[in-house]
Amino acid sequence: MLKKIRNVTRWTAIGLPAMVCGFALFIYLGLPDVSDLKTQNPKTTALMLQRFREGRQSQKKIILRQQWVAFAKIPKLFKDTVRIAEDAGFYQHNGVDFAELKDAIEKSWQKRKLVRGASTITQQLAKNLYLSTDRSIIRKIKEFLIAKRLEANLSKNRIFHIYLNVIEFGPGIFGVQAASQSYFQKNVGQLDLEEIVRLTAVIPKPLKENPTQNSRWLKWKATWILNALLRYKYIRQMEYETVVGKFS
Repeated sequence: MLKKIRNVTRWTAIGLPAMVCGFALFIYLGLPDVSDLKTQNPKTTALMLQRFREGRQSQKKIILRQQWVAFAKIPKLFKDTVRIAEDAGFYQHNGVDFAELKDAIEKSWQKRKLVRGASTITQQLAKNLYLSTDRSIIRKIKEFLIAKRLEANLSKNRIFHIYLNVIEFGPGIFGVQAASQSYFQKNVGQLDLEEIVRLTAVIPKPLKENPTQNSRWLKWKATWILNALLRYKYIRQMEYETVVGKFS
């Protein structure tokens, strides 16, 4: 009996770490090569393909709208607003915000499920380009590793540029240019503060919220964004007062 216990203990000490390392190696070897993204824009993304499949399965016709726009043509205020709302420390971290990740893990442990993603802009891009919207631990591990690979190969501005051009804004609507044209019949460079805030507010819930409608959640999120823009001096008090009343 004692010999069997020793054998089990020995297998656990040797076999389990080997299995973990083998599993990690399997995931790592399956990661995509992101180096082409330095100079080439992705023609499609995993999320776009997922939405297309979902539409086909539900027998709903999905028209994908996406148009690339140069980073310089996206208003600075739009970029600042998205960054503040989605990942304020984007230019400081290396793809993963460990303080946010720690907080998310603690909350998930308390709820016994993944209750929030704590995803940075880089992680969101990794998910949109190569993964899916499922909330599994395996997907989060892959997202983490791909995000680190993106950060190692691309500049921060290039990561942000791709993100702004592929992020989902509604059914079949991807990227800031398509969203601007679909909802406000404008090019992204012509958007005003209210329109910028409305589009940014729907990023966490692109299939549930419409930037042209004042749902309870959108009003709350838009007001939160405006308060952050004012607090960090991206807009003036007069600009804030002119727009905030539209979400009351």
